[in-house]
Amino acid sequence: MTPQDNVPCINTLGFIGFGEVGMAFAAGLRREQLNGPATDILAFDIKTCGTQEAREEKLSDYESSGVLSAKSAQSCAAGAQAVFSLVTADQALDAALSTAPGLGKNCLYLDCNSCAPDTKKQAAIAINAAGGRYVDVAIMAPVHPDLHKTPTLVSGKWAEDAHRLMMSLGMRSSLVNGDIGAAASIKLIRSIMVKGMEALLAECLLAAKKASVEEQVLKSLEETYPDIDWEQRSKYALSRMIKHGMRRAAEMEEATSCVKSLRLPNQMSRAAADWQRAIAGLHLPLEDSSAEPDAKRILTAFQLQYNRRNEL
Repeated sequence: MTPQDNVPCINTLGFIGFGEVGMAFAAGLRREQLNGPATDILAFDIKTCGTQEAREEKLSDYESSGVLSAKSAQSCAAGAQAVFSLVTADQALDAALSTAPGLGKNCLYLDCNSCAPDTKKQAAIAINAAGGRYVDVAIMAPVHPDLHKTPTLVSGKWAEDAHRLMMSLGMRSSLVNGDIGAAASIKLIRSIMVKGMEALLAECLLAAKKASVEEQVLKSLEETYPDIDWEQRSKYALSRMIKHGMRRAAEMEEATSCVKSLRLPNQMSRAAADWQRAIAGLHLPLEDSSAEPDAKRILTAFQLQYNRRNEL
């Protein structure tokens, strides 16, 4: 059986959430369809219900991405053969509850959010009760540069249907044995290492810089682990935490819940969430060629926070 066998004609896709992942998927799908059948993408992002500035910025994202604007999650789902949920982990359940009333019968609901298995199971109850078909999807790598071809895992009762659909769209999907939560477990438990290493590097590098021993610490690490460029890895970790720390913190809170449900200590997951949130909460602009290095800017911002607290 080829990936296209038994795949319904897809005229409309719904995107709930249109941030970095949604825009990347849309760009990839548009490129995929240059020589194939056109598929409308209808998007709804909660930012269009926010301030005028946030609304205009998001509408501009829709226009530049070639997607249509929906007024609500329900209207985004109406008429779509498949809906991709691409919100932050802490908003995943609310997104499912808001979308469910608008789902057409047998519409595939692809929950691509990095939330705990128990959260996905709650979302599935709402989606399936509304006549949709809930699928647990895990996005297993950054969406750039591969866009919609970024590797994903799918699990649950309708995983095979979702797999065929995603492959027909040119996506890279792999089936995971197990019910809803199987794909999520793989993603979140892996994230303990990936996002946890970012947090560990942040604490190590910032402490080394504050103690004026950064050069010696990095040299020692390189001698112990010569296959890793610690300076570049640390710079990358800090830049990702500045840009995506709040989203990563939400993911690590879900990882904390996942580990807790397994009746294991979860201090590392929680500490990673705290570090991600702390650095993102500084609200630093992204570094450019004229800016101070991220580590120095972060230390300066932390010192300002400390001074303000002690002045109260």
